[in-house]
Amino acid sequence: MPYKPFTFQKKYYTIGEVAALLDVNATVLRFWEKHFTAIKPAKNRKGNRVYTQTDIHLLEKVRFLVKDKGFTLKGAAEQLQQKPLPSETDQKREILDRLVKVKGFLEELKRELGR
Repeated sequence: MPYKPFTFQKKYYTIGEVAALLDVNATVLRFWEKHFTAIKPAKNRKGNRVYTQTDIHLLEKVRFLVKDKGFTLKGAAEQLQQKPLPSETDQKREILDRLVKVKGFLEELKRELGR
């Protein structure tokens, strides 16, 4: 499943809502919280975790690296520290640039074959 950002409607989300959104168990979110120091959800008066938009974005990146790309937890942590993941628009721009180069190559090939 390619990485695609979620559109937010609330300020805070419960662990159950975030788990459903990311298609993982709540226990996995708690486990990731222990292994990734950047994941620090706030807690309400009852002591329940509440996730902000920033927390969810980070968890989406972790899920993408671990579940979709097959990184280990250590590898995913290193990847997150090195550089941010390319956004969807960056990927589209890169694909468009490649297609323009291929089109130019094919047009040049067509001109040479037509001679």
